[in-house]
Amino acid sequence: MSCLHIAVQQQVIDTRHKTLLRSECYLGHRSLRRGHRIEGSMSTDNHEMKSHELKSPDGQGGDRVSTAAAPPIRARRIKFSYPTGAMKRHFVNDDLLMSHVVSMLSSVFPEGEDFFIRSVKYYMKDVTDPVLKAQVAGFIGQEFTHGREHREINERLQAMGYPTRRSDRLTKRALATIYRHAPHRYSLAMTAALEHYTATLASLLLTNSKARDLLTSDEVRALLLWHAYEEVEHKAVAFDVYRHTGGGEGLRIWTMRSIHLTFLGSTLVSTTLSLLTDPSTYNPVRLARSVAAIRSNPWLNRDVLRELGTYTRRGFHPSDNDTAYLLDTWRAELFGDQGVLAHNLVDGRRASSN
Repeated sequence: MSCLHIAVQQQVIDTRHKTLLRSECYLGHRSLRRGHRIEGSMSTDNHEMKSHELKSPDGQGGDRVSTAAAPPIRARRIKFSYPTGAMKRHFVNDDLLMSHVVSMLSSVFPEGEDFFIRSVKYYMKDVTDPVLKAQVAGFIGQEFTHGREHREINERLQAMGYPTRRSDRLTKRALATIYRHAPHRYSLAMTAALEHYTATLASLLLTNSKARDLLTSDEVRALLLWHAYEEVEHKAVAFDVYRHTGGGEGLRIWTMRSIHLTFLGSTLVSTTLSLLTDPSTYNPVRLARSVAAIRSNPWLNRDVLRELGTYTRRGFHPSDNDTAYLLDTWRAELFGDQGVLAHNLVDGRRASSN
């Protein structure tokens, strides 16, 4: 999901910055604890609930974590369409500002998802735990599908007047610079941190009916519900790869703090530039009404900020924020025979969604 704006568009990797990152990586590696944790998995053979002990590369076991039974992470064959005229110009509850925010968030997903895949895949050879390996494979499949489907809607948004192609190009350039010049450990730390962002926003969408009600376009709502579900489903994978392959607490926490600082600024800049291309922005009454609505916007609340803040706590693990009940609640609602997404599943592949 999970809703993401790749804040790293404005991060410049200069020599001094690279030196700091290498130092953080070294210190983080030295401080690696043996208490690695991973959400439990369900056996794909007999679906028996079990605990799973994640092994670090040196063979030392971590804390044993018992979790509720959950299906394996796998990519769903799904497809969305956006016929011409099916979406209003301002498709988020006819709100000028929020329509541009959601469009700009969507615009960074394709390149962002590709960056996540590269960052995790780079360390796949170092993953010795078979359950985590299987989860990584599912993570890659899901993120690839997310990128493909957001490219589809971004083309529709571009045709509607939103500058999604420009944002996509800038995102690609920024992330390519980071991946090329920064240590790969930093790219993985970024991925784990941004996955916490998307999972937090995804959880809000799945728990808050007012947030869902803002998405008045049926196809956009369906797309984001599917994306949100899968973001919650694989929220710990990049984090577990980071821990399992030697990532330390110092770099992990520092990376998230830097993302906190840049996320709001980059979102504000991209949304402002998008708004300047919209004639409705120059209607003072329309603009004032949209700005005033921010105060009651369900996406901006203390619970979101509090959950985002948990990531910088030492010893944090994504499973600390329990979201297993969301997957149980929404599985049939989205993917069942009468589910919201039943007609979007390719070849009726509902069984693969369980």
